[in-house]
Amino acid sequence: MFIDNLKQAIEDEYKDYYFYKSMYDLTNDPLWKDFIKHAYEDEKSHYEMFQQLYYMLTGTFVQNPKKRLPCYELKECAKLALLNELDSIESYKVMLLTIPIQQAYNPIFIALHDEMEHAIRFSTIYNAL
Repeated sequence: MFIDNLKQAIEDEYKDYYFYKSMYDLTNDPLWKDFIKHAYEDEKSHYEMFQQLYYMLTGTFVQNPKKRLPCYELKECAKLALLNELDSIESYKVMLLTIPIQQAYNPIFIALHDEMEHAIRFSTIYNAL
């Protein structure tokens, strides 16, 4: 179960990275740009940590994750991003409680914490628009 959840997390982090990158160009507000950039840089880091963890557990990497369609309207995309982040928080809580090896704790904990932060950032953007 943990391996399946980890594979899904890898795919979701990959999709979120590209989705948030597409959001970046939809605003000129420096604060929103900073919030979005912070989120997509974290998503890339989570993707890389999770791939490394997946390799430790299986000896392979998750191949060819798919990209999500790009963002075209900032408010709607901020809402979707907020929902994605809240879903990730729930998934990572379950994963944290079912880690199969001690080396899995740090990447899951870091991602869980970051997703909560992203939810706050995207909520702020959404409510300001």
